Amino acid sequence: MPRSQNKVASHRRRKKVLKAAKGFWGGRSKLITIAKHHVDKGLQYAYRDRKTKKRLFKELWITRINAAVRENGMTYSEFIFELKKKGIVINRKTLALLAAEQPKAFNAIIEFLK
Repeated sequence: MPRSQNKVASHRRRKKVLKAAKGFWGGRSKLITIAKHHVDKGLQYAYRDRKTKKRLFKELWITRINAAVRENGMTYSEFIFELKKKGIVINRKTLALLAAEQPKAFNAIIEFLK
């Protein structure tokens, strides 16, 4: 009995990999073996960087808050300590937004803490 081959399924599988590799450079987007490797690697980076993105944004927010707070003669750590002491619960993302887009509101918070 001849060996059966499921050409439809294997063709679909290859098409799926090449579709994911669209836009890759050279053989990475055309040759199935190389494309498969680079698509897998790309998915690994995507998984890793979804976690890293959160870290980077928190760093950015802290930097923005620190810059705004230092203009008013305080440090970031003093500012956060005072917030906790007064029982004000605002996350860093919101504080960074206030500092960048509504400096008057942010300055009012700082004056309240002093």
